[in-house]
Amino acid sequence: MVHQHSSRPRMSPSSDGEDMGMLLAPRLAHFAGVARTEHVTRAAQELQVPQSTLSRAMVRLEQDLGVDLFARRGRTVSLTPVGRTFLAHVERALAEIERAAEEVRADADPTTGKVAFGFLHTLGAETVPALIQAFRADHPRVRFSLVQNYGEAMLEKLRAGELDLCLTSPVPDAPDLVGRRLDEQKLRLVVPADHPLASRRRIRLAEAADETFVTLEPGYGMRRITDDLCQEAGFKPRIAFEGEEAETLRGLVAAGLGVALLPPPAFPRPGVVELTVTAPRAVREIGVAWLQGHSDTPPVAAFKKFLLARRGSLLT
Repeated sequence: MVHQHSSRPRMSPSSDGEDMGMLLAPRLAHFAGVARTEHVTRAAQELQVPQSTLSRAMVRLEQDLGVDLFARRGRTVSLTPVGRTFLAHVERALAEIERAAEEVRADADPTTGKVAFGFLHTLGAETVPALIQAFRADHPRVRFSLVQNYGEAMLEKLRAGELDLCLTSPVPDAPDLVGRRLDEQKLRLVVPADHPLASRRRIRLAEAADETFVTLEPGYGMRRITDDLCQEAGFKPRIAFEGEEAETLRGLVAAGLGVALLPPPAFPRPGVVELTVTAPRAVREIGVAWLQGHSDTPPVAAFKKFLLARRGSLLT
């Protein structure tokens, strides 16, 4: 049996798809230009590259693919059937690249760009809307992609490039992140309205040593702060329920299922009383974080400057 062999050298079997993509990418726009004009000289003029360079690039492209993309007649060329198939895919790929370029240019626009901003759930009802409203007084067309989550999850999103900035607590201390303290928030001991302590206005945390606590889950900044404050007060809290959201915990407290250390609510919650903790000092720091060495687009730089200018008044 006789096997027909192509005159074009084939790629080595060891080459994988990723290597081929990186190999071909620089030549795709040149290929599309030649295919569109069907003339090497005109394509070279339009693409502003030397004709000899363009000719060699097309020959090398065919060698890398192992197929004939063009039928040649002097400086005039026409696509082969295989070349037309390849062109259809190349045009789609180039169009997608152009769309991506337009999107990132739009996101970086100083006037209409986008900021990917993360924040704690407890800051979402009042603090963040007020911040964005104040910022947009001078930057009315800047867009925001908003993400609410707990602190550690947002720091991972920073590292993954999914966020530009985030408001978190505690302020992170990691070599790959930059954290700046902005403000602090007093914490309250929240008790049921019919609890014996509900008649009090102030309390030392040690007086709650025998109480059952409801807390956020491990990994949340407020959980770590709760554990640390209780330890400073001389006891380890007995925990009955763990949750993911502060207002859910307030609901559990209102139902008589325990007490909780929490930041102030956005709106008063019926069924609970919030006591000032006099000792130890019960606060949580709120800070802004971003990725170390990450270059900011103009809208991100403007919003970062705005946040840092509000140190000490972020929560007022």
